[in-house]
Amino acid sequence: MSPQDFQRLIAGVTAQLDGHPLDGSLGAWLNATWPAGSAMYDALADACRTGVAEGWLCNREHGGLRFGRIIKPSPDTHGFSVDVVDMQDMAGPYHLHPHGEIDLIMPLSDGATFDGHPAGWCVYGPGSAHRPTVAQGRALVLYLLPQGAIEFTRDATTV
Repeated sequence: MSPQDFQRLIAGVTAQLDGHPLDGSLGAWLNATWPAGSAMYDALADACRTGVAEGWLCNREHGGLRFGRIIKPSPDTHGFSVDVVDMQDMAGPYHLHPHGEIDLIMPLSDGATFDGHPAGWCVYGPGSAHRPTVAQGRALVLYLLPQGAIEFTRDATTV
């Protein structure tokens, strides 16, 4: 697996997402189409684990959070950027999703969750915000962001 192979794999996913609204029905569709344990889920999870091990994914670190944007939005990925984070029992920085966010949750520890979700997909709609949290162990999370849009800001409860 190389970064170019990874981009081709992602493009196969984003081609299916192109034009779909980012909402709960998309999350349900993703979990029905490519559930944890499916060939596509396993291919993406294997690619992410390989990328982390080889150092081309999650190649930045801050406060125990490993992260990195591997793909900028482009026509090849149907306007989606791709970020991958490696987190263990922690909350990341609060941020807004101007156009929404699609997450692929890949636990590395049995029972690890992302924002309370187990292995699989989670979709946040346009205008949503959260402090991404991995609990009960370690997980990789792949983020697909339409147009690469994300806004880091203070959590309204900490102002």
